[in-house]
Amino acid sequence: MRKISIAIDGFSSTGKSTLARQLARELGYVYIDSGAMYRAITLYALRNGLIGPGGLDREALLEHLPQLEPGFALNPESGRSEITLNGENVEAEIRTLEVSRHVSEVSTLGPVREKLVALQRSLSKDGGVVMDGRDIGTVVMPHAELKLFMTASPEIRASRRYKELLDRGEDVHYEEVLKNVRHRDYLDSHRDISPLRKAADAVEFDNSDMGLKEQFERILAHSRNIIEKK
Repeated sequence: MRKISIAIDGFSSTGKSTLARQLARELGYVYIDSGAMYRAITLYALRNGLIGPGGLDREALLEHLPQLEPGFALNPESGRSEITLNGENVEAEIRTLEVSRHVSEVSTLGPVREKLVALQRSLSKDGGVVMDGRDIGTVVMPHAELKLFMTASPEIRASRRYKELLDRGEDVHYEEVLKNVRHRDYLDSHRDISPLRKAADAVEFDNSDMGLKEQFERILAHSRNIIEKK
């Protein structure tokens, strides 16, 4: 049976990564977290003082860009594919609120997107992948056989993100997280290059009032139906 490509797009904190990882595991596909790549570049900018009170030093980041190589490596303990930057596992560090505050700004840079989109296309060229992000079904894999678009209310998404951050031991406030979610929604939807939008042939899932188990079972059944027809 031929393996297909599955593109999952949507707003932040809609559970895209969790869904994509589960779906890939169940189908025996490769999971690619495109958003982690942008977070890795953002982490590099923070570590190297390229983001300060005045915002992102775009020219400096672009000077450093050729030497930055995001990738993925299997974590033998968790069995998960985790993001690396120049060979260093940075999975835990990219998930902080500080990185979340700046990742949308970094992802608006044309050369950053060009570099990462080329890498994402290379990783997905043979099919058998589940990739999630903001522009997967519209830009990275426009010919994916299955496209999903995930959404939920900002308040629900902020509550989920707030709990995740607390569980990681971060000192955050719900209002701050909600503000960040809304700000990222605006930036992702209004950027000039590859804005977040639902592909015309994508299936939309609003999981504001849907449990993760129910959502996964429905999407898995839909995915298998598409695969059987190919």
